[in-house]
Amino acid sequence: MYTEAKKRIAVIDYDQCHPRKCGGWYCEQVCPVNRSGTECIVHEDEKQPNIIEETCIGCLICVKKCPFDAISVVNLSIDPGDPLHQFDKNQFRLHGFPLPRNNEVVGIIGQNGIGKTTALKILSGRLVPNLGKYDQPATWDAVAEKYRGKEAFAIFDQLHQNKLSVAFKPQQVDKLPQSEKGKVKELLSKVDETNGYDAVIQTLGLENILERTLDQLSGGELQKIAIAATALRNADVYFFDEPSSFLDISQRMGIAQFIRNLAQTGKSVIVVEHDLILLDYLSDKVHLMYGKPSVFGIVSQIKNSREGINEYLEGYSREENYRFRDHSIEFFGKSAKNDKTAKPLFSYPALKKTLGAFSLDIEAGSLNRHEVIGVLGPNGIGKTTFVKILAGQLDADNQKLEQKLSIAYKPQYIQPPEEEQTVEELISKETKGADLETLKRTLFGPLDVLGLWPKNVNHLSGGELQRLAIGLTLAKDSQLILLDEPSAYLDVEQRIKIAKTIRSTTEQSGKTCLVVDHDLMFIDYLSDRLMVFDGTPAVHGTCRGPFTMEAGMNKLLSKMQITLRRDHATRRPRINKHGSQLDSEQKQSGKYYYT
Repeated sequence: MYTEAKKRIAVIDYDQCHPRKCGGWYCEQVCPVNRSGTECIVHEDEKQPNIIEETCIGCLICVKKCPFDAISVVNLSIDPGDPLHQFDKNQFRLHGFPLPRNNEVVGIIGQNGIGKTTALKILSGRLVPNLGKYDQPATWDAVAEKYRGKEAFAIFDQLHQNKLSVAFKPQQVDKLPQSEKGKVKELLSKVDETNGYDAVIQTLGLENILERTLDQLSGGELQKIAIAATALRNADVYFFDEPSSFLDISQRMGIAQFIRNLAQTGKSVIVVEHDLILLDYLSDKVHLMYGKPSVFGIVSQIKNSREGINEYLEGYSREENYRFRDHSIEFFGKSAKNDKTAKPLFSYPALKKTLGAFSLDIEAGSLNRHEVIGVLGPNGIGKTTFVKILAGQLDADNQKLEQKLSIAYKPQYIQPPEEEQTVEELISKETKGADLETLKRTLFGPLDVLGLWPKNVNHLSGGELQRLAIGLTLAKDSQLILLDEPSAYLDVEQRIKIAKTIRSTTEQSGKTCLVVDHDLMFIDYLSDRLMVFDGTPAVHGTCRGPFTMEAGMNKLLSKMQITLRRDHATRRPRINKHGSQLDSEQKQSGKYYYT
């Protein structure tokens, strides 16, 4: 257990730090420690400043006064000990590390920027940790000596002696075409060290894309290729960084079982995942990672999956006796809205659309004001086509929609503007005429966009760009909001914030929102009703609904033959173990979704 102590961590984002533009090292001028005659914030020559943590009193004046939001200072109530790795002076540091376990899947849950990928790089041997001594060469000898006699020693000693073989699936699979050339079958054959090529191809359903090159594949196909390539290596430890990205719900379940089967062959598996339903289903144990994004991260002791996920939602790690969030993430049972009191927005007739070899049939339906409608179904089944028809970007074949609605649409793939501009400049231009201060309070603040204000839009990460796009879409003067896969690139806490913001926007403004997504927990959290797509991907799709949550979920889950229950402590949705008593009872009663 960590001991009670007072420790300060100071980090400067040097990409955002402009000492000449702020009036000449303004942070040094306002620092009360500096003004008392003791050095705290200093610089050499014309370089950017450094903060001496030992003399910092944690007053946060420099944090508040910095015009570029470049400084972060955290006052800790615990002493996490020396870092496992620190990138440089006043830079991010990681405390602790996850431990792989034979025959088990260990999950990692935490915010973006908290050090998950750094931890995986260390445990995969691609980064030698410097034990916080950023100004000295890092060596495995020093790491092994530091952890001698501790549980982690065996791992670091094996890495030191090159006796631990690892296989690593990267997070950003969409960048694979830039580094790997050739046909899929050639690439997978080349990495096959287990003679499991045929079995993996069949299990992951890759038969139809073997003759293609990576630049001809969708995001979901690239994800499955990356997972296949990782599993085909003969390794002691397998790392999967966000394996659910770009995959639909059915594909996620298949990948989860594939990864579990890999662990059951005697291997160790570590998975980073933001889809909590999926992480709960596939992991045996979990590590929590908490701290402050881009500042510091702490890896908790290993925990039972259910208890660990519940503790993460609660914001309190019991073994460490540390509250890392001032509020818990809560789930509530929802009753169906009364259709008799609903205020209709518009109705649409039965529609048809053909795109090449694919055809889509849309049953007649209607949308109400003040509601969020979740849209679920496999990839390649026509969900985005339906949204584009509503948005007016595509016309149906049998008739054109005549609704006279103002519509705001966030597409699945976000393209940043070509011109160079800051987030503040883009928001000011896109929301011209609106009350920007109100939007900051009700939208951009809850979406954590305010911290991006001075950044160049073209330099934003995928998650930052996603939050900005959602905020701009919700801010538009519209009656109908269309959001295509808004949870992509976002961590658990960001997804919940997005869900809350979407709900508050629709409830307070009277707008209607359609949300296409594959994260069941996210859709369950924010939706009033559901639309469900079915059919044969890339061949034919059928759109039905909107249904009540129970009816819509039952239609979806019965096709997948999985049942959901609510956790009795947090009320979050959980997948029942296949063949369990509760799973069998719910299937027999036809209630695949909890009521």
